[in-house]
Amino acid sequence: MQRQKLLLLFHLLCIAPTANAATAEMAAARRLFREAPKFYNSPDCPSVASADICSPGAIHVAMTLDAAYLRGSMAAILSALQHSSCPENICFHFAVAASVAAADRGRLHRAVASSFPYLRFGVYAFDDAAVTGLISTSVRSALDRPLNYARNYLADLLPPCVRKVVYLDSDLVLVDDVAKLAATLLDGDNILAAPEYCNANFTSYFTPTFWANPSLSLTFEGRRACYFNTGVMVIDLKKWREGDYTTKIVEWMELQKRMRIYELGSLPPFLLVFAGRIAPVDHRWNQHGLGGDNFRGLCRGLHPGPVSLLHWSGKGKPWVRLDANRPCPLDALWAPYDLLQARFAIES
Repeated sequence: MQRQKLLLLFHLLCIAPTANAATAEMAAARRLFREAPKFYNSPDCPSVASADICSPGAIHVAMTLDAAYLRGSMAAILSALQHSSCPENICFHFAVAASVAAADRGRLHRAVASSFPYLRFGVYAFDDAAVTGLISTSVRSALDRPLNYARNYLADLLPPCVRKVVYLDSDLVLVDDVAKLAATLLDGDNILAAPEYCNANFTSYFTPTFWANPSLSLTFEGRRACYFNTGVMVIDLKKWREGDYTTKIVEWMELQKRMRIYELGSLPPFLLVFAGRIAPVDHRWNQHGLGGDNFRGLCRGLHPGPVSLLHWSGKGKPWVRLDANRPCPLDALWAPYDLLQARFAIES
């Protein structure tokens, strides 16, 4: 989408900042977050040139970045680096709402650069105003934030040479090597990969209006459509661009504005386009729902089986519950990755 490309305000080409270039900028920034330790590659990691975003050894991770979820994003970044065997090869791509004031975008950038001075990352302006008119109200207002829809436009935001990316929400931490997830095979016609949950009531994600309309309900004919959570996905951006899948998602969103066919935020358009057509990923890579349901955010436990990624999807966020001194038991697993400085240090 040319309009999206024109709105690219700045792009750092995943070049790790040098200490000399960043020292003055970081010193001027008000440090709300501690500096994370530097993590080094193991000896068998492929070599990646610091200025080469297109290097085949790079591991690309995309996230959104905003003030409301910055604390969660910082924890997610730290967890990915800490558990990676090749942390110096990870390149982060952050989508920031274009409507955010330039000074606030600068603060977000400085916060990441200050806590992770050796991180390879780029920041991209997402045209949130363009998507606002396509968003329908859902069961929880937080799901209606335009930045939630940035994942639909990654193929337009990221440089064309980035062919494959791991998309991660900001309310999660990894306890395993993200390179394993990035290595998920996307063969044949598969555009994306994610853990599927076929025991979920798939019909509940769409309204009776959708199911009563034969031309719509036949959308899933011949597809073993299952629920998957869009907070953890591996995406083949080359195939996405070739198939113009952003347009396909937007078309469903436009239909939703004319006749309400679903209730839950940005997830249903992904289900409509991809459900039953995605590559499998083990459930260990998205132990989701730890934030409880969308209404009360009650405490939940882990699903059976091994864990590689903990995801606080749902209303309850671990940093909010910890600050309120009402944590859920599993919030203790998020706390070690929290880089927020002590409150007295922030207010001094």
